[in-house]
Amino acid sequence: MAHTNVLGGRAKRLMKMKKVALIFGTRPEAVKMAPVYLALKNSPLVPVVIATAQHREMLDQVLSLFGIEPDFDLNIMRQRQSLASLTSRLIDKLDEIYSENDFHTTLVQGDTTSTFAGALVSFYHKIPVGHVEAGLRTEDVYDPFPEEINRRLNGVISTYHYPPTETAKRNLMNEGVREDRLLVTGNTVIDALLWVTDNKSKLTSSYREAIGVEGDEYILVTMHRRENWGEPMREVMKAIKDILAEFPNLKVVFPVHLNPAVREIVFPELEKHRRIVLTDPLDYLPFVSLMEKSKLILTDSGGIQEEAPALGKPTLVLRRTTERPEAIQAGTAKLVGTNREAVFGETVRLLSDSEEYSRMARATNPFGDGKASQRIVKHLCDNL
Repeated sequence: MAHTNVLGGRAKRLMKMKKVALIFGTRPEAVKMAPVYLALKNSPLVPVVIATAQHREMLDQVLSLFGIEPDFDLNIMRQRQSLASLTSRLIDKLDEIYSENDFHTTLVQGDTTSTFAGALVSFYHKIPVGHVEAGLRTEDVYDPFPEEINRRLNGVISTYHYPPTETAKRNLMNEGVREDRLLVTGNTVIDALLWVTDNKSKLTSSYREAIGVEGDEYILVTMHRRENWGEPMREVMKAIKDILAEFPNLKVVFPVHLNPAVREIVFPELEKHRRIVLTDPLDYLPFVSLMEKSKLILTDSGGIQEEAPALGKPTLVLRRTTERPEAIQAGTAKLVGTNREAVFGETVRLLSDSEEYSRMARATNPFGDGKASQRIVKHLCDNL
């Protein structure tokens, strides 16, 4: 995806030292912030990347793919760290960086603890915050936890709000955000997806061949959210085995999150099944390759709800609520929760009903045109 300069030479000289801090720490954040970083690199503004490494290995995969070298790396990840410990250490480390550097604005993305801590520290230093993917809401502060409250607090702290859709914009206006502080941009995850397919055209069958699914019909599964740990996840694992019993030629590919709370459930339940392929978390490139050729996707991920429609893949969402109602309304995704019978029933229905499958696969993606990052950077250039 090509990025065009948004201002001329004189403006560049006037603004060349205006630094924009980009704070992110998880793989989904990095995927969605990477195109913003690339657009900033081709603008008068100077991006400064602060990687918290809330997810170490998965973050590094994306940084390498997009050619991003962090200016600061907090390396914050610890096994089984509490939210309180994570938040306090993030605030302390970010405060040190902000005390020694002169940033003109901070960009954060989405709803992670890194996002909230970054916005809060920026506020403490009286530096305006721009919130990418602002305005997503479930209206339940404990679902997803802690993401729903993180993004709501960011909505209070931020100066500039970049909602991906009109629905997200309305959510923010209902909470009292002034319309002149809002810019509907589309979602930067579509920018990232198009950048990968444009710039990394060697999306070959090599990875699918390596794991033994090339040419096969398979379901792609991801599941990691904190609210699904324990019994909800076990229910879904049992549903997956039920689905495979119903369709003897079907396979499942499941890149398993590195968190022990996830792996301690998934592996005992699924690792011995001959038609289930369990892998470590994948680099973004092979993951996109797997999405492209999958039959459908079962996930509790937010970002995949946005990416899958761009590839024409029906998505069943393993959650009770979603902050992306646009996907449900557009018909590209369906909420099924984690109940064993519900997951089984909805999956069987999609795999058996060609009309229903086609309806979801052909529904229009409501999340943008791949130019969100350019809109964000132009807005910053116009307002800093």
